[in-house]
Amino acid sequence: MLTKSSTELVRQQNSMLVLAALRRRGSLSHTEIASETALASATVSAITAELERAGIIARSEQHVQGGRGRPRVLLMPRRDYGYVIVVRISSDIVQYSLADYGGTLLDRFEEARNHDLKGTAAFGQIFAAALERLLQRSRITKEEVLVISISSKGLVAGDGARLIWSPVFGSEELDFQSLLRPEWRAKIMLSNETLLVAQALAVRADEGRDDFKALAAVSLGHSIGLGLARKGPFGELDVSAPNFGHMLHTSSAGLCRCGSRGCIEAAAGFYGILRTAFEVPSDTIPAKFVPLSEMDKIAASARQGHRMAGYAFRQAGIALGNGISRLLSLYEPMPIFVTGPGTRYFDLLQKGVEEGLAQSLQVRLMGPPEITVVADEQRLVFDGHLNRALSTIDGGLAAGHD
Repeated sequence: MLTKSSTELVRQQNSMLVLAALRRRGSLSHTEIASETALASATVSAITAELERAGIIARSEQHVQGGRGRPRVLLMPRRDYGYVIVVRISSDIVQYSLADYGGTLLDRFEEARNHDLKGTAAFGQIFAAALERLLQRSRITKEEVLVISISSKGLVAGDGARLIWSPVFGSEELDFQSLLRPEWRAKIMLSNETLLVAQALAVRADEGRDDFKALAAVSLGHSIGLGLARKGPFGELDVSAPNFGHMLHTSSAGLCRCGSRGCIEAAAGFYGILRTAFEVPSDTIPAKFVPLSEMDKIAASARQGHRMAGYAFRQAGIALGNGISRLLSLYEPMPIFVTGPGTRYFDLLQKGVEEGLAQSLQVRLMGPPEITVVADEQRLVFDGHLNRALSTIDGGLAAGHD
């Protein structure tokens, strides 16, 4: 029994290696799959034959230039094997995307969030109707959808389907399993948005560097998020989203949207910067949403030398630097990637970040981390969704096909 179980586990792991290689490259020959995965040619033949019989992968012929010689046979994921729905919930919009099993984006639309609607029940009705519309636009059925991957800022339950707290809904819990069952058979996945950013960045880094160990993504905007990606001892990727924005910074930072006082977000989130720039009392209830146009005005004022506007960004930077220094004290040194709409103000935040980092003994002894600004957060979130969703599908297929 042990031998049989071990053999089955090896088969599943090898199938995952083949599917991951095809996922990275799109299409590969038999020889290229063997090279990418370091599997024996006979093993690759057996696995690809199984996957092809199950309709998971397909083959195509690439004719040799000039028309001479046998055509080159390429294998690739079958795009119509199934579909993934990706939903991104943010402070101002909800974005709905549809992708096929090959990872190709097929359709996308956005809906502005109606801030007058109260409660998760009203949102749930709008959400379910939008999913139906997404299917109708592409003429596919619920049964063809394999994963619905949802993201939001906030705290996600360990079961991966319940939003416990978010800046959008506050402490009103939203259970996406209950909302979508039993009409949908697709696997429901809920992730913190910045976790997905870290996932996408780590996959890129791991593909490009043999020495990749860890990285952190810090998202700046209405909320402050953190995604942490670390490579495990067996090469597995461990991705998490510590509650960075709501870590204590200092009580003078004021009232946070979570109801506590002194969180990092209360100083470094858009509403915190606005509050400091206009010298609003620290116990003022935070604004639910600050338009970028308003933030641009404060930034322009800071760049023109206005004292309070510049001070607001500097204090925000210090809060971020202090928080990052604590992160580095708990984990090994790692590069920091800064994303989100707040990156457009990083020139104003940078000195404060450096000052906040320098208050840490570890940073003073070992030097500051490498900090890289990455502007296209939306693309990273989408890539993270697809990475996790398609890997989950692949894992189920590798375990399930005969």
